[in-house]
Amino acid sequence: MRLLIHDYPGHAFPIQLSRRLAGRGHEVLHLYAGYNVTPRGLVNGQKNDPASFAISPIYIREPLNKYKLVKRWRQEREYGRLLKNQILAFQPEVVISANTPLDAQKSALAAAKMAHSRFVFWLQDVIGLASKQLLQQKLFLAGKVIGEYYLGLEKALLRDSDHVVLITDDFLPLMKAWQLEESRLTVVPNWAVLEDLPVYSKENDWSRKHGLGDKFCFMYTGTMGLKHNPDFLLQLALHFQDDEDIRVVVISEGPGAAWLAEQRAVHAIHNLLILDFQPFEQLPAVMGTADALIALLEPDAGIYSVPSKVLAYLCAQRPLLLAVPYENLAARIVSQHDAGLVASPHAPQEFVQAADLLYQDAAMRAGLARNARQYAEANFNINEVANKFERILHGQAFVHRTGASPTPTENDGPQQA
Repeated sequence: MRLLIHDYPGHAFPIQLSRRLAGRGHEVLHLYAGYNVTPRGLVNGQKNDPASFAISPIYIREPLNKYKLVKRWRQEREYGRLLKNQILAFQPEVVISANTPLDAQKSALAAAKMAHSRFVFWLQDVIGLASKQLLQQKLFLAGKVIGEYYLGLEKALLRDSDHVVLITDDFLPLMKAWQLEESRLTVVPNWAVLEDLPVYSKENDWSRKHGLGDKFCFMYTGTMGLKHNPDFLLQLALHFQDDEDIRVVVISEGPGAAWLAEQRAVHAIHNLLILDFQPFEQLPAVMGTADALIALLEPDAGIYSVPSKVLAYLCAQRPLLLAVPYENLAARIVSQHDAGLVASPHAPQEFVQAADLLYQDAAMRAGLARNARQYAEANFNINEVANKFERILHGQAFVHRTGASPTPTENDGPQQA
């Protein structure tokens, strides 16, 4: 089939899926936002890429301004127009779009209809709910009105899509409440690119370059936006500031990283190292340098935002330290599979105490690390993921909105991973 797969941030795992589907004979164009400052996967051409695979960034005219709402709205609409043009030019049979701002997703869906393409909404976060909560906090009554608009837009886009891929069963009750037919829902949990994330020793070129080979490293790597509270990392650095053997390493960019840099100067903290995003090819060595890997998520995120960095962390064979809502899928994976420690996002002191436990207990760290890698090896099989997406493309799960008869399969209820 002729497929256009779009993932706004350029994450590693959707790119891996595109490459694998191309390797199975599909013609795949993978698009992402080239201007978005975020960790990315292997966006450059690789020597073993299938001839039927192409990857291309989309650029708007100016750098994205995430924190000026009107300008951001205009820029996301501009991005949507560019995405629409790409879809119309490529004329795919199917469009799969993930992690996309809702105004741009609206343009992508419109383009798919114009091109007579089927449209798959790959639902990673429930953006409408998050927007409503955030805007109400910032703009009060006006924020509530705008938030309600985006919540309604998200519902409409999901209902108008030919199929919806959900990353967790936790989304199913909401989809039912929003009156989406079960036959148009498939649950495919996210994964990490295990084959590109081998386990590295702490002694490696990256750790030596940054003087970390002989230090105990608590590490946070990834975006630090409105859903992540950088004060947890500041409190961690303050707690260990008198221990010369410990470093808190933050690999991020944007306001959260800038705030931490300011606080480092204010408090004269010497154990807090802040670096820009590193190339994906360096990620195994980066995570190998860590003695514990950190993820943060604000309480309001609940079950509708699952940090994908946690899945990459599991591949590194390192213990995880989380401050995320206990009901969140990431917290449940880490807790149920004994891959790390989870603290409440309301309780920085609990987070610091968990960090102390990890630092003091090498045997605990080793056991948690083994469990983390075992979970990744048991669950992150790209061939199984590609099989699930191909069943969506060819099977009963993909009910064409025009009413065309699909190919029969065994199940006609919601598909499960």
